[in-house]
Amino acid sequence: MTRPEHTHIDPESGPSCGWSDSDLQSDPHADTEKAAKVQAMFGAIAGKYDLNNRLHSFGRDQAWRRTTVRLLDLKPTDAALDVACGTGDLTRALQAGGAASVVGVDFTPEMLDVARARQDGLTYLEGDAMALPFKDASFDAVTIAFGLRNVQDPAKAVGEFFRVLRPGGRLAILEFDRPSPAPIAWLNDLYCKRIMPITATLIARDKTGAYKYLPRSIETFLDRPAVRSLLVNAGFEIQTQRRLTFGVCVCHVGIKAPGSSSR
Repeated sequence: MTRPEHTHIDPESGPSCGWSDSDLQSDPHADTEKAAKVQAMFGAIAGKYDLNNRLHSFGRDQAWRRTTVRLLDLKPTDAALDVACGTGDLTRALQAGGAASVVGVDFTPEMLDVARARQDGLTYLEGDAMALPFKDASFDAVTIAFGLRNVQDPAKAVGEFFRVLRPGGRLAILEFDRPSPAPIAWLNDLYCKRIMPITATLIARDKTGAYKYLPRSIETFLDRPAVRSLLVNAGFEIQTQRRLTFGVCVCHVGIKAPGSSSR
């Protein structure tokens, strides 16, 4: 498969360049230009994305990815696909976890440029989670970390994950959630809604509103029961919904039952 040609996005080039304060007063997931805005914002912050992740998760983001890989119980013969792979953190964790082959897919060229610069020997392709460029039943494991929120139609993406998995294959969705108990939730809100948007924006020199979008997109996205329903409706059997770090994020693991056909 050849690498598609692309044009880098100018984050100040037009009305779909990012998220304004007025955009984020309503539900960003209902925005008809969500996909273009998400692509532009990730293009703008790609260079500082990993640094911001490490700093603002206090290093926990890598531990969450390692847990995700462990929950997949990879076998030495498994072919794995990492969707919305970004700079390749989870893609490389899948490789380290023992998968026979790993492919990363993302729809933001600038993020893929960072991933490819690591020269880790993995394959990174430009592609859309809602229309994956693979044949039915191509993979034994599919992952998406902190990316399902950013897809225009999450149900369509989950349907694609089901399609490209072989019967018996596993899907792992790592996504932010609402932590508990109440004092943890209050501290998390203070940090994510007040402190992090300022510090992360300064580090990235961002003008797209990416780090204002982040907490708002979490607040308005599907909760744990809704994600469970999303997977079940697509045909998955739920294996676990593991809360991580007091529920700051959740790893949802579903199985495509043996004997299932792609939809």
